[in-house]
Amino acid sequence: MPSGTPEIQYYDGDELNIRRVIEQSDLQALDQALNICDLSSVERKHRLWQQLLPRIKPYYAVKCNDDPVVVQLLAELGAGFDCASKNELKLVLGFDVSPERIIFANPCRPVSHLEYARDNQVANGTVDNEFEVYKLHKHYANSNLIVRFKSEAKEAQCPLGDKFGCDADVDAAALMLLAKSLDLKVTGTSFHVGSGCSELEAYDRAIKKAKNLFKYGGLLGYDMDFLDIGGGFPGSDDEKFARIAESVKTSVKRHFPDERVQIIAEPGRFFVAAAYTLVCKIHAKREVRNESGKLDTVMYYLNDGVYGSFNCILYDHQVVTAEHYLDEADALPHLKSLIWGPSCDAFDKISENLFLPNMNRGDLLGFRNMGAYTMPIASPFNGFEVPKTLYFRAI
Repeated sequence: MPSGTPEIQYYDGDELNIRRVIEQSDLQALDQALNICDLSSVERKHRLWQQLLPRIKPYYAVKCNDDPVVVQLLAELGAGFDCASKNELKLVLGFDVSPERIIFANPCRPVSHLEYARDNQVANGTVDNEFEVYKLHKHYANSNLIVRFKSEAKEAQCPLGDKFGCDADVDAAALMLLAKSLDLKVTGTSFHVGSGCSELEAYDRAIKKAKNLFKYGGLLGYDMDFLDIGGGFPGSDDEKFARIAESVKTSVKRHFPDERVQIIAEPGRFFVAAAYTLVCKIHAKREVRNESGKLDTVMYYLNDGVYGSFNCILYDHQVVTAEHYLDEADALPHLKSLIWGPSCDAFDKISENLFLPNMNRGDLLGFRNMGAYTMPIASPFNGFEVPKTLYFRAI
C-alpha cells in the first residue's frame, strides 16, 4: 500500500457491524466526528447496477463524493467517471483510468479546464449553448460534443434545469446546426432529470426526446452513437432503484434498440450514500424549560454540523435520522430534543422536534446514509475539524 494511503480494515460477514466499530474506536479521545465507510457497500451497488441495467455503463459522478479511496475502488471495478473540473479529471486520471471512460459533463467549463481535457485526450463533453460551442471550436475543436437538453422530473431532490440544459425542441437543433457549420463533431445527447428523482416516467420522456434528436442529427449527417441519461438514482432505497431501472430498461429497449449506441448514466449518490455512517459525539447539553418551569426541550450540541457533513441538509435537501447507541434506552425517558452543530452560528441546526432518550455529554449519535454530497462540501468553519474517516471492507 503506497505511503499516505488510508488503511482499510477487513471484516467477516455480509454487513459491517457499526456498533462493533464504535466499541473498538476510542471516540472519546477524538475531537472530530467519525465517518465509517463500508467499501463493500459500494461493491454491492456496482453489482446491483450491472444486474438491473446491464446495457448502461455507470459513470460515477465524482462531485458527489471525491474520496480518493472510493474513486480508486470504482476505477478498479471498471466504472466510468463523470467529471466537472480539471481537478476531478486529475483525480480520476491519476488512477490510470483511460480517457474513454470519462465524460467531462460540465456544459460551462473554464478554458484552462478544456485545455487540460484536450491535452489528456478526454474527448467526450457536454454543451448546452452557442457560446460554449464557439469556445470548443477555438480551444478543443476535435472533441466530441454531447448536446445536453433539459428534461426534468416533476419530483426531484435537487432540480438542475434552471442552470443547465437547452430546450430540446428548439435550441438543441440550433446548436447541432451551429456545430455542423463549424465542422465540429456532435456524437450524442445528454440529459439529467434531477438529483434524487422520484418520478419513474421522467426517464422515458427524456429518452424519447433524445431519440428525436438522434434522428435530427442523422439528417445533418452525424453518426450519433452516445447517449448519457444522467443521474437521479437513489442511494438508500434499492426497491425504488429497481423500479426506476425497469422503467429505464423498457424505455431504452423501445427507443434505442440499436446496441451500437453506447448508453451511459451518471450515478453519484447511488454508489456512496449508504456506504457512510457518521458517528457524532455530544459535547454539550442544555435543557429548555417553559414559563412554569417544566422541561420542554433538551438541546444537544454535536461535534459536526451544517458547515461540516450536515451541509447536505442545506444543499442536498436531506432529512437526516439520528440513532443512539444506548443499551438502556428503553428504560430512559424520551424527551423532545433539538440537535445543534458545534459552531457559534444559530443557523447551525441539524434536526429538531425529535424524541430521544435522555442522553449525556459523551454519548454518541449515528446518522446513516451520509456518503452523498457531504464531505466534498464540508469545511472547518469556526475552527471545528471535519470528520475523520475509517474504511472497512468484507473479506
